[in-house]
Amino acid sequence: MAHAAPAPGGIPRRAPAPEVQAGTSPDRRRTPDVLGARTHRIARIAVPVVLALIYGYWVAADNRAGGPITGWNLLLGFVSALVFAVVCIALLALAPRMIREVHALLWTAFVGIAFGFLYSQSGHSILRSILMSALIAGATFVVFFYRYYTREDAFGRRIR
Repeated sequence: MAHAAPAPGGIPRRAPAPEVQAGTSPDRRRTPDVLGARTHRIARIAVPVVLALIYGYWVAADNRAGGPITGWNLLLGFVSALVFAVVCIALLALAPRMIREVHALLWTAFVGIAFGFLYSQSGHSILRSILMSALIAGATFVVFFYRYYTREDAFGRRIR
């Protein structure tokens, strides 16, 4: 059987130490960033816009309830998408500057209001829409608060 010849200089005994980002301790390493800064800048706008288009279509589809597509139905979908995109982009820019409790509350309010409006378009009563929206918002707050509490300090700075 043939074996590979050892590389010049012998076999390294240890793997080279991974790079540590400035200002972090060696035990808290960040995952490598595969995408470039330009891709992140584009995605910061493109993802909310795509989500907004999906949300607007969903609102319009729930509103028409299987009936014919009308101009008012299209207008409702486009206005819903526009409002969703603007608020989402604003939250992406402003929420990380807040303390973790407010950060979680802002996203909770956004998710609760967006879901409540979407649910109300399907013809359910306003009381049921409020109840379902409050349940979704409560679950969202628990998840986001836990995430921000474990990954941010009290002033909103990321620790991981």
